[in-house]
Amino acid sequence: MGAAMRMNGKAMLQINDVGMTFPTKKGPFVALRDISLNVERGEFVTLIGHSGCGKSTLLNLVSGLTIPTSGVLLLDDRELKGPGPDRGVVFQNHSLLPWLSCFDNVHLAVERVFGETESKGKLNERTQAALELVGMSHATAKRPHEISGGMKQRVGIARALAMEPKMLLMDEPFGALDALTRARLQDELLKIVAATGATVMMVTHDVDEAVLLSDRIVMMTNGPAATIGEVLRVDLPRPRDRVALAEDREYVQYRKEVIDFLYMRHSHVEKTA
Repeated sequence: MGAAMRMNGKAMLQINDVGMTFPTKKGPFVALRDISLNVERGEFVTLIGHSGCGKSTLLNLVSGLTIPTSGVLLLDDRELKGPGPDRGVVFQNHSLLPWLSCFDNVHLAVERVFGETESKGKLNERTQAALELVGMSHATAKRPHEISGGMKQRVGIARALAMEPKMLLMDEPFGALDALTRARLQDELLKIVAATGATVMMVTHDVDEAVLLSDRIVMMTNGPAATIGEVLRVDLPRPRDRVALAEDREYVQYRKEVIDFLYMRHSHVEKTA
């Protein structure tokens, strides 16, 4: 499947001929070039590639934290020109406010989006429902320093989902966690996406994570001037079970295709001083 997906206005997210250049002391640095991609409603798309390939830059463009130097991004046919509650963002660092409880961290986002139109009781209901969705209803009164890293990320996901965004954007959300916690949260994310029908774009370095979670894997070429090298559709039935998939021939083949792209055709050479 080509990197440029159909541009007929029906996809929820449209990224059309986007480029990103940053000014530096040594002159312009071209981070991304010729990025064209559509994301359908309810689709789970991962961005994968070596360090410096622009994965997080592309996610920042979709989130509105960065504005492209060329091209256009459309969400439901509206141009993205900045951040908004229609996109919930989950970073590798949980970014919770340390002086607030788990409940209040989520409630702050809920109040921002729905505070002018809904009652206090409804806002509290939304907050509680989001925490229950990620299995954190037992820790509503705890502050971030009182819970584990995995639990912090659950609260971060709850905060993003509580805003009922059109898209959930995740930048290496499990990258700082130990392997067992990461696996558990991947499984939880599969359940959450199934329950909510969320549309997700996620950055990862982990091949197994990408294959397990994705409907499509967007493989980026090395930077600078990175672009989309290939897009792999993952036609594995849902719900997905990591144990059952471990020996599934299709799963193994998808994994092999990603590894072949990353380590055979686009192997990353570290620069030395």
